[in-house]
Amino acid sequence: MKRIWTNPALFTLLAALVAPAAHAVEYHTVLPKQSSIGFEFRQMGVPVQGGFKRFAALMAFDPARPEAASAKIEIDLASIDAGSPEADDESAGKLWFNRSAYPKATFVSSQIRPLGGNRYEMRGTLTLKGRSRELAVPVTFVPGKAAATFDGTFVLKRLDFGIGEGMWADVATVANEVKVKFRIAATGN
Repeated sequence: MKRIWTNPALFTLLAALVAPAAHAVEYHTVLPKQSSIGFEFRQMGVPVQGGFKRFAALMAFDPARPEAASAKIEIDLASIDAGSPEADDESAGKLWFNRSAYPKATFVSSQIRPLGGNRYEMRGTLTLKGRSRELAVPVTFVPGKAAATFDGTFVLKRLDFGIGEGMWADVATVANEVKVKFRIAATGN
């Protein structure tokens, strides 16, 4: 004889445990027009802001399972806006990005760790100008009705990647620290 569970308290508890997973949204469709990657550095002590106009991002993020999340971002270095056409042209050369040999920068996540309050730490590898470095990037997840955003800011040291070599290696002229700020907007299923 089969037993049928009719305990309403047990049924309610099971439904509550299953419901968040069943209704969780996995964000995976990136909205390029609502996303941005920018940077700020100091040249001769003066802050200079810029950004990149073209990049591609692949991601999968389910707030109910952040440990399963993944992200890959490829930045087209030729899309730089460094504040002036002269600076944009200079960045293409061997002393800076050497874009003829390394046209893209790539970040690939390896781990996402929840920090609480919609904040996460994303670890991964940034490859720029043929050099790879591990990064830990703080990210804030902001859910929305039409789309969610993933906002982060981190500092990279340009000389770790050979950016600004030769006469540009003097950190009194161009600071070694570059603050990178990004916003990735995405929708889910």
